[in-house]
Amino acid sequence: MKILEWSALDARARKAALARPALARGEDVTASVARIIEQVRADGDSTLRALSRRFDGCELAALELPQGSLTRALEGLDPELREALIQARDRIAAFHRAGAPAGYALDTAAGVRCERIVRPISRVGLYVPAGSAPLPSTALMLGVPAQIAGCPEVILCTPPRADGSADPTVLAAAALCGITRVFTVGGAQAIAAMAYGSESVPRCDKLFGPGNAFVTEAKLQVSTDPAGAAIDMPAGPSEVLVIADASARAEFVAADLLSQAEHGADSQAILLTTSAELAQQVAHELTVQAAQLSRGEILAQAMQHIRLIVLADIEQALAVSNAYAPEHLILSVNEARQWLAGVQTAGSVFLGHWSPEALGDYCSGTNHVLPTYGAARAFSGLSVASFCKLITVQEVSVDGLQAIGPCAATIARAEQLSAHEQAVTRRLRVLSEGKE
Repeated sequence: MKILEWSALDARARKAALARPALARGEDVTASVARIIEQVRADGDSTLRALSRRFDGCELAALELPQGSLTRALEGLDPELREALIQARDRIAAFHRAGAPAGYALDTAAGVRCERIVRPISRVGLYVPAGSAPLPSTALMLGVPAQIAGCPEVILCTPPRADGSADPTVLAAAALCGITRVFTVGGAQAIAAMAYGSESVPRCDKLFGPGNAFVTEAKLQVSTDPAGAAIDMPAGPSEVLVIADASARAEFVAADLLSQAEHGADSQAILLTTSAELAQQVAHELTVQAAQLSRGEILAQAMQHIRLIVLADIEQALAVSNAYAPEHLILSVNEARQWLAGVQTAGSVFLGHWSPEALGDYCSGTNHVLPTYGAARAFSGLSVASFCKLITVQEVSVDGLQAIGPCAATIARAEQLSAHEQAVTRRLRVLSEGKE
Protein backbone atom coordinates (compact mmCIF):
# COMPACT_ATOMS: atom_id res chain seq x y z
CA MET A 1 0.00 0.00 0.00
CA LYS A 2 1.41 3.36 -1.04
CA ILE A 3 2.35 5.86 1.67
CA LEU A 4 2.01 9.55 0.79
CA GLU A 5 4.24 12.37 2.03
CA TRP A 6 2.00 15.40 2.49
CA SER A 7 4.85 17.85 2.00
CA ALA A 8 5.63 16.32 -1.39
CA LEU A 9 2.11 16.77 -2.72
CA ASP A 10 0.91 19.84 -4.59
CA ALA A 11 -2.60 21.25 -4.08
CA ARG A 12 -4.14 19.02 -6.73
CA ALA A 13 -2.51 15.87 -5.37
CA ARG A 14 -3.59 16.74 -1.83
CA LYS A 15 -7.15 17.16 -3.00
CA ALA A 16 -7.00 13.82 -4.78
CA ALA A 17 -5.58 12.10 -1.69
CA LEU A 18 -8.57 13.19 0.37
CA ALA A 19 -11.21 12.70 -2.34
CA ARG A 20 -14.11 10.59 -1.18
CA PRO A 21 -15.41 7.70 -3.31
CA ALA A 22 -18.01 8.93 -5.76
CA LEU A 23 -21.57 8.62 -4.50
CA ALA A 24 -23.76 6.25 -6.46
CA ARG A 25 -26.24 8.99 -7.28
CA GLY A 26 -26.29 8.87 -11.03
CA GLU A 27 -29.23 9.53 -13.27
CA ASP A 28 -30.23 5.86 -13.15
CA VAL A 29 -30.49 5.84 -9.34
CA THR A 30 -32.36 9.14 -9.26
CA ALA A 31 -34.84 8.03 -11.92
CA SER A 32 -35.35 4.57 -10.41
CA VAL A 33 -36.05 6.01 -6.98
CA ALA A 34 -38.44 8.59 -8.41
CA ARG A 35 -40.39 5.78 -10.11
CA ILE A 36 -40.56 3.75 -6.93
CA ILE A 37 -41.82 6.74 -4.95
CA GLU A 38 -44.44 7.49 -7.59
CA GLN A 39 -45.62 3.88 -7.62
CA VAL A 40 -45.87 3.68 -3.84
CA ARG A 41 -47.83 6.93 -3.71
CA ALA A 42 -50.20 5.69 -6.40
CA ASP A 43 -50.77 2.08 -5.36
CA GLY A 44 -49.66 1.79 -1.73
CA ASP A 45 -49.50 -1.71 -0.30
CA SER A 46 -49.84 -3.51 -3.62
CA THR A 47 -46.68 -1.80 -4.87
CA LEU A 48 -44.86 -2.53 -1.61
CA ARG A 49 -45.70 -6.23 -1.95
CA ALA A 50 -44.68 -6.29 -5.60
CA LEU A 51 -41.35 -4.66 -4.82
CA SER A 52 -40.76 -7.14 -2.01
CA ARG A 53 -41.23 -9.95 -4.51
CA ARG A 54 -38.85 -8.24 -6.91
CA PHE A 55 -36.08 -7.11 -4.59
CA ASP A 56 -36.36 -9.39 -1.55
CA GLY A 57 -37.65 -12.54 -3.21
CA CYS A 58 -40.50 -13.05 -0.77
CA GLU A 59 -44.28 -12.91 -0.72
CA LEU A 60 -45.73 -10.85 2.13
CA ALA A 61 -49.26 -11.56 3.30
CA ALA A 62 -49.06 -8.65 5.74
CA LEU A 63 -46.56 -5.80 5.84
CA GLU A 64 -46.82 -5.22 9.58
CA LEU A 65 -45.54 -7.85 11.93
CA PRO A 66 -48.18 -9.31 14.26
CA GLN A 67 -48.39 -8.18 17.87
CA GLY A 68 -46.09 -10.19 20.06
CA SER A 69 -43.39 -10.71 17.43
CA LEU A 70 -41.00 -8.27 19.10
CA THR A 71 -41.49 -9.69 22.57
CA ARG A 72 -40.97 -13.23 21.31
CA ALA A 73 -37.80 -12.15 19.49
CA LEU A 74 -36.43 -10.61 22.68
CA GLU A 75 -37.31 -13.65 24.79
CA GLY A 76 -35.79 -16.03 22.25
CA LEU A 77 -32.51 -14.14 21.90
CA ASP A 78 -29.25 -15.65 23.06
CA PRO A 79 -28.93 -14.52 26.71
CA GLU A 80 -25.44 -13.09 26.22
CA LEU A 81 -26.56 -11.02 23.24
CA ARG A 82 -29.73 -9.91 25.02
CA GLU A 83 -27.70 -8.71 27.99
CA ALA A 84 -25.26 -6.88 25.69
CA LEU A 85 -28.14 -5.09 23.96
CA ILE A 86 -29.65 -4.12 27.31
CA GLN A 87 -26.34 -2.75 28.55
CA ALA A 88 -25.85 -0.81 25.31
CA ARG A 89 -29.40 0.58 25.47
CA ASP A 90 -28.90 1.76 29.03
CA ARG A 91 -25.64 3.57 28.25
CA ILE A 92 -27.14 5.15 25.13
CA ALA A 93 -30.14 6.26 27.18
CA ALA A 94 -27.98 7.73 29.96
CA PHE A 95 -25.92 9.77 27.52
CA HIS A 96 -28.85 10.98 25.45
CA ARG A 97 -31.02 11.80 28.46
CA ALA A 98 -28.28 14.05 29.82
CA GLY A 99 -28.17 16.00 26.57
CA ALA A 100 -31.91 16.22 25.93
CA PRO A 101 -33.14 19.73 25.13
CA ALA A 102 -34.94 21.52 27.94
CA GLY A 103 -37.33 24.41 28.01
CA TYR A 104 -36.36 27.74 29.53
CA ALA A 105 -37.92 31.14 30.17
CA LEU A 106 -36.68 34.63 30.94
CA ASP A 107 -37.81 38.25 30.92
CA THR A 108 -36.01 40.04 28.09
CA ALA A 109 -37.48 43.32 29.30
CA ALA A 110 -39.85 44.31 32.09
CA GLY A 111 -43.18 42.77 31.16
CA VAL A 112 -41.81 40.74 28.26
CA ARG A 113 -41.67 37.02 28.97
CA CYS A 114 -39.93 34.82 26.36
CA GLU A 115 -39.64 31.08 26.64
CA ARG A 116 -38.91 27.92 24.74
CA ILE A 117 -41.00 24.79 25.10
CA VAL A 118 -40.07 21.32 23.86
CA ARG A 119 -42.54 19.08 22.09
CA PRO A 120 -41.87 15.65 20.53
CA ILE A 121 -42.43 15.06 16.84
CA SER A 122 -45.81 13.36 16.60
CA ARG A 123 -44.96 10.41 14.34
CA VAL A 124 -41.47 9.32 13.34
CA GLY A 125 -40.31 6.58 10.99
CA LEU A 126 -37.12 4.65 11.65
CA TYR A 127 -35.30 2.73 8.95
CA VAL A 128 -32.97 -0.12 9.91
CA PRO A 129 -31.17 -1.63 6.91
CA ALA A 130 -30.34 -5.30 6.66
CA GLY A 131 -28.27 -5.59 3.50
CA SER A 132 -25.20 -7.70 4.15
CA ALA A 133 -25.79 -7.98 7.91
CA PRO A 134 -28.50 -7.16 10.47
CA LEU A 135 -28.02 -3.94 12.44
CA PRO A 136 -29.66 -4.17 15.86
CA SER A 137 -27.34 -1.39 17.01
CA THR A 138 -29.02 1.00 14.59
CA ALA A 139 -32.42 0.12 16.06
CA LEU A 140 -31.04 1.14 19.46
CA MET A 141 -29.44 4.32 18.16
CA LEU A 142 -32.73 5.42 16.59
CA GLY A 143 -35.18 4.00 19.10
CA VAL A 144 -33.59 5.22 22.33
CA PRO A 145 -33.62 8.97 21.58
CA ALA A 146 -37.11 8.67 20.08
CA GLN A 147 -38.29 7.08 23.31
CA ILE A 148 -36.61 9.71 25.49
CA ALA A 149 -38.11 12.49 23.36
CA GLY A 150 -41.54 10.99 24.00
CA CYS A 151 -42.65 10.68 20.39
CA PRO A 152 -46.27 9.45 20.55
CA GLU A 153 -45.91 7.19 17.51
CA VAL A 154 -42.75 5.41 16.43
CA ILE A 155 -42.73 2.96 13.54
CA LEU A 156 -39.82 0.96 12.18
CA CYS A 157 -39.25 -0.43 8.70
CA THR A 158 -36.64 -3.08 7.97
CA PRO A 159 -36.19 -5.33 4.90
CA PRO A 160 -37.73 -8.80 5.07
CA ARG A 161 -35.66 -11.95 4.98
CA ALA A 162 -36.26 -14.61 2.34
CA ASP A 163 -39.08 -16.15 4.38
CA GLY A 164 -40.76 -12.78 4.90
CA SER A 165 -39.73 -12.41 8.53
CA ALA A 166 -37.56 -9.70 10.05
CA ASP A 167 -34.21 -10.28 11.71
CA PRO A 168 -34.90 -11.26 15.34
CA THR A 169 -31.99 -9.23 16.73
CA VAL A 170 -33.38 -6.07 15.13
CA LEU A 171 -36.82 -6.90 16.56
CA ALA A 172 -35.34 -7.53 20.00
CA ALA A 173 -33.50 -4.19 19.94
CA ALA A 174 -36.71 -2.46 18.86
CA ALA A 175 -38.59 -4.09 21.73
CA LEU A 176 -35.98 -2.79 24.18
CA CYS A 177 -36.80 0.73 22.98
CA GLY A 178 -40.53 0.36 23.45
CA ILE A 179 -41.26 0.12 19.72
CA THR A 180 -44.36 -1.93 18.96
CA ARG A 181 -44.99 -1.38 15.23
CA VAL A 182 -42.55 -2.90 12.74
CA PHE A 183 -43.06 -3.27 8.99
CA THR A 184 -41.09 -5.67 6.81
CA VAL A 185 -40.48 -3.18 4.05
CA GLY A 186 -37.03 -2.23 2.80
CA GLY A 187 -35.23 0.03 0.37
CA ALA A 188 -36.50 3.19 -1.29
CA GLN A 189 -40.05 1.82 -1.08
CA ALA A 190 -39.87 1.86 2.73
CA ILE A 191 -38.86 5.51 2.68
CA ALA A 192 -41.70 6.32 0.27
CA ALA A 193 -44.22 4.43 2.42
CA MET A 194 -43.21 6.24 5.60
CA ALA A 195 -43.11 9.62 3.85
CA TYR A 196 -46.50 9.40 2.13
CA GLY A 197 -48.29 6.53 3.86
CA SER A 198 -50.04 3.47 2.46
CA GLU A 199 -52.98 1.34 3.52
CA SER A 200 -50.76 -0.32 6.14
CA VAL A 201 -47.86 2.05 6.78
CA PRO A 202 -48.77 5.33 8.47
CA ARG A 203 -47.43 8.60 7.09
CA CYS A 204 -44.60 9.96 9.22
CA ASP A 205 -43.48 13.51 9.92
CA LYS A 206 -39.74 12.76 9.95
CA LEU A 207 -37.59 9.84 8.82
CA PHE A 208 -34.40 8.55 10.40
CA GLY A 209 -31.75 5.98 9.63
CA PRO A 210 -28.98 4.99 7.22
CA GLY A 211 -29.19 2.94 4.04
CA ASN A 212 -27.73 2.26 0.62
CA ALA A 213 -27.63 4.65 -2.31
CA PHE A 214 -31.31 4.04 -3.14
CA VAL A 215 -32.43 4.68 0.43
CA THR A 216 -30.31 7.83 0.61
CA GLU A 217 -31.70 9.09 -2.69
CA ALA A 218 -35.25 8.37 -1.56
CA LYS A 219 -34.70 10.33 1.64
CA LEU A 220 -33.36 13.28 -0.32
CA GLN A 221 -36.29 13.24 -2.72
CA VAL A 222 -39.04 13.05 -0.09
CA SER A 223 -37.34 15.73 2.01
CA THR A 224 -37.54 18.25 -0.84
CA ASP A 225 -41.22 17.54 -1.51
CA PRO A 226 -43.62 19.71 0.52
CA ALA A 227 -45.94 16.70 0.70
CA GLY A 228 -43.11 14.41 1.84
CA ALA A 229 -41.30 14.16 5.16
CA ALA A 230 -38.33 15.72 6.91
CA ILE A 231 -35.17 13.62 7.32
CA ASP A 232 -32.46 13.37 9.92
CA MET A 233 -29.42 14.38 7.87
CA PRO A 234 -27.59 13.88 4.56
CA ALA A 235 -25.91 10.49 4.41
CA GLY A 236 -23.08 8.87 2.52
CA PRO A 237 -20.61 6.00 2.90
CA SER A 238 -19.05 5.36 6.32
CA GLU A 239 -15.64 6.89 6.97
CA VAL A 240 -12.96 7.21 9.63
CA LEU A 241 -9.89 9.41 9.92
CA VAL A 242 -7.16 8.47 12.38
CA ILE A 243 -4.55 10.95 13.58
CA ALA A 244 -1.64 9.04 15.10
CA ASP A 245 1.83 9.83 16.42
CA ALA A 246 4.75 7.49 17.07
CA SER A 247 3.16 6.33 20.34
CA ALA A 248 0.28 4.64 18.49
CA ARG A 249 0.22 0.89 17.97
CA ALA A 250 0.10 -0.08 14.31
CA GLU A 251 -2.00 -3.12 15.21
CA PHE A 252 -4.71 -0.91 16.73
CA VAL A 253 -4.64 1.71 14.00
CA ALA A 254 -4.99 -0.88 11.24
CA ALA A 255 -7.87 -2.54 13.09
CA ASP A 256 -9.66 0.81 13.36
CA LEU A 257 -9.20 1.53 9.66
CA LEU A 258 -10.50 -1.89 8.69
CA SER A 259 -13.48 -1.67 11.05
CA GLN A 260 -14.83 1.17 8.95
CA ALA A 261 -13.68 -0.22 5.62
CA GLU A 262 -15.75 -3.38 6.14
CA HIS A 263 -19.00 -1.37 6.16
CA GLY A 264 -19.05 -1.21 2.38
CA ALA A 265 -17.05 -1.10 -0.81
CA ASP A 266 -17.35 2.70 -0.88
CA SER A 267 -16.27 3.25 2.74
CA GLN A 268 -13.15 5.32 3.31
CA ALA A 269 -10.42 5.16 5.95
CA ILE A 270 -7.55 7.64 6.26
CA LEU A 271 -4.48 7.69 8.46
CA LEU A 272 -2.69 10.97 9.12
CA THR A 273 0.50 10.32 11.05
CA THR A 274 3.65 12.13 12.07
CA SER A 275 5.62 8.87 11.92
CA ALA A 276 6.75 7.36 8.62
CA GLU A 277 7.72 4.21 10.50
CA LEU A 278 4.21 3.85 11.90
CA ALA A 279 2.72 4.31 8.43
CA GLN A 280 4.84 1.43 7.14
CA GLN A 281 3.85 -0.77 10.05
CA VAL A 282 0.18 0.04 9.52
CA ALA A 283 0.44 -0.82 5.82
CA HIS A 284 1.80 -4.24 6.78
CA GLU A 285 -0.87 -4.76 9.46
CA LEU A 286 -3.64 -3.90 7.03
CA THR A 287 -2.60 -6.70 4.71
CA VAL A 288 -2.19 -9.22 7.51
CA GLN A 289 -5.42 -8.39 9.33
CA ALA A 290 -7.57 -8.07 6.20
CA ALA A 291 -6.70 -11.65 5.25
CA GLN A 292 -8.13 -12.83 8.59
CA LEU A 293 -11.47 -11.03 8.36
CA SER A 294 -14.82 -12.36 7.18
CA ARG A 295 -15.92 -9.67 4.71
CA GLY A 296 -13.03 -10.20 2.34
CA GLU A 297 -14.72 -9.16 -0.90
CA ILE A 298 -16.01 -5.90 0.55
CA LEU A 299 -12.67 -5.15 2.20
CA ALA A 300 -10.79 -5.77 -1.02
CA GLN A 301 -12.75 -2.98 -2.67
CA ALA A 302 -12.83 -0.64 0.32
CA MET A 303 -9.08 -0.90 0.87
CA GLN A 304 -8.60 0.89 -2.42
CA HIS A 305 -9.90 3.99 -0.62
CA ILE A 306 -7.55 3.72 2.37
CA ARG A 307 -4.97 6.51 2.48
CA LEU A 308 -1.82 6.52 4.62
CA ILE A 309 -0.36 10.03 4.78
CA VAL A 310 2.70 11.31 6.64
CA LEU A 311 2.58 14.92 7.87
CA ALA A 312 4.93 17.21 9.74
CA ASP A 313 3.07 17.50 13.05
CA ILE A 314 -0.25 17.06 14.84
CA GLU A 315 -1.27 20.68 14.20
CA GLN A 316 -1.02 20.10 10.47
CA ALA A 317 -2.94 16.82 10.78
CA LEU A 318 -5.74 18.58 12.65
CA ALA A 319 -5.94 21.25 9.96
CA VAL A 320 -6.27 18.57 7.28
CA SER A 321 -8.87 16.70 9.34
CA ASN A 322 -10.96 19.83 9.94
CA ALA A 323 -11.00 20.52 6.22
CA TYR A 324 -11.96 16.91 5.45
CA ALA A 325 -14.73 16.85 8.12
CA PRO A 326 -14.71 13.12 8.98
CA GLU A 327 -17.67 11.17 10.26
CA HIS A 328 -15.40 9.50 12.85
CA LEU A 329 -12.13 10.99 14.11
CA ILE A 330 -9.72 8.96 16.24
CA LEU A 331 -6.91 10.80 18.03
CA SER A 332 -4.46 7.99 18.67
CA VAL A 333 -1.77 10.21 20.19
CA ASN A 334 -0.17 10.82 23.56
CA GLU A 335 -2.18 13.17 25.78
CA ALA A 336 -5.02 13.02 23.28
CA ARG A 337 -7.37 15.27 25.26
CA GLN A 338 -5.02 18.22 24.99
CA TRP A 339 -5.60 18.20 21.21
CA LEU A 340 -9.39 18.15 21.46
CA ALA A 341 -9.58 21.95 21.40
CA GLY A 342 -8.09 21.85 17.92
CA VAL A 343 -10.94 19.67 16.59
CA GLN A 344 -13.45 21.96 14.88
CA THR A 345 -15.23 19.57 12.51
CA ALA A 346 -16.11 15.91 13.05
CA GLY A 347 -19.14 13.73 13.62
CA SER A 348 -17.75 11.91 16.66
CA VAL A 349 -14.28 11.94 18.27
CA PHE A 350 -12.45 9.07 19.97
CA LEU A 351 -9.60 10.07 22.28
CA GLY A 352 -6.54 8.00 22.97
CA HIS A 353 -5.16 4.58 22.15
CA TRP A 354 -7.87 2.68 24.04
CA SER A 355 -10.94 4.24 22.40
CA PRO A 356 -11.76 2.20 19.29
CA GLU A 357 -14.44 3.65 17.06
CA ALA A 358 -16.32 0.34 17.28
CA LEU A 359 -17.34 1.19 20.85
CA GLY A 360 -19.19 4.22 19.55
CA ASP A 361 -20.88 2.05 16.96
CA TYR A 362 -22.36 -0.14 19.65
CA CYS A 363 -22.31 0.67 23.29
CA SER A 364 -20.27 3.61 24.61
CA GLY A 365 -23.43 5.71 24.75
CA THR A 366 -22.95 8.21 21.93
CA ASN A 367 -24.96 7.88 18.74
CA HIS A 368 -23.59 6.20 15.64
CA VAL A 369 -25.95 7.94 13.21
CA LEU A 370 -23.56 10.68 12.14
CA PRO A 371 -23.04 13.14 9.27
CA THR A 372 -20.85 11.71 6.52
CA TYR A 373 -19.32 12.77 3.22
CA GLY A 374 -18.31 16.18 4.58
CA ALA A 375 -21.71 16.99 6.09
CA ALA A 376 -20.04 17.26 9.51
CA ARG A 377 -19.10 20.80 8.48
CA ALA A 378 -22.68 21.82 9.21
CA PHE A 379 -24.58 18.86 10.71
CA SER A 380 -24.46 17.07 14.05
CA GLY A 381 -25.04 13.46 14.96
CA LEU A 382 -28.43 12.14 16.00
CA SER A 383 -29.69 13.18 19.44
CA VAL A 384 -32.91 13.59 21.38
CA ALA A 385 -33.21 17.07 19.86
CA SER A 386 -33.51 15.43 16.45
CA PHE A 387 -36.86 14.02 17.56
CA CYS A 388 -38.16 17.26 19.06
CA LYS A 389 -39.69 20.54 18.01
CA LEU A 390 -38.43 23.60 19.90
CA ILE A 391 -41.24 26.15 20.05
CA THR A 392 -40.77 29.71 21.26
CA VAL A 393 -43.43 31.56 23.24
CA GLN A 394 -43.78 35.23 24.14
CA GLU A 395 -46.16 36.90 26.54
CA VAL A 396 -46.22 40.69 26.71
CA SER A 397 -47.95 42.84 29.31
CA VAL A 398 -49.07 46.45 28.88
CA ASP A 399 -45.85 47.66 30.46
CA GLY A 400 -43.88 45.32 28.23
CA LEU A 401 -45.53 46.60 25.05
CA GLN A 402 -44.84 50.19 26.05
CA ALA A 403 -41.23 49.26 26.78
CA ILE A 404 -40.35 47.49 23.52
CA GLY A 405 -43.12 48.51 21.13
CA PRO A 406 -41.34 51.66 19.90
CA CYS A 407 -38.26 49.53 19.11
CA ALA A 408 -40.33 47.22 16.89
CA ALA A 409 -42.11 50.15 15.20
CA THR A 410 -38.81 51.82 14.35
CA ILE A 411 -37.37 48.69 12.76
CA ALA A 412 -40.63 48.07 10.86
CA ARG A 413 -40.47 51.57 9.36
CA ALA A 414 -36.87 50.97 8.30
CA GLU A 415 -38.03 47.83 6.49
CA GLN A 416 -41.00 49.69 4.98
CA LEU A 417 -43.46 47.18 6.41
CA SER A 418 -46.25 49.46 7.50
CA ALA A 419 -48.63 46.69 8.55
CA HIS A 420 -46.00 45.45 10.99
CA GLU A 421 -45.62 48.95 12.34
CA GLN A 422 -49.35 49.47 12.78
CA ALA A 423 -49.80 46.14 14.55
CA VAL A 424 -47.69 47.73 17.28
CA THR A 425 -48.57 51.43 17.09
CA ARG A 426 -52.34 50.86 17.10
CA ARG A 427 -51.96 49.13 20.44
CA LEU A 428 -49.67 51.84 21.75
CA ARG A 429 -52.17 54.49 20.68
CA VAL A 430 -55.00 52.75 22.54
CA LEU A 431 -52.83 52.64 25.64
CA SER A 432 -51.90 56.32 25.31
CA GLU A 433 -55.58 57.19 25.07
CA GLY A 434 -56.31 55.22 28.21
CA LYS A 435 -58.74 52.88 26.48
CA GLU A 436 -57.21 49.59 27.46
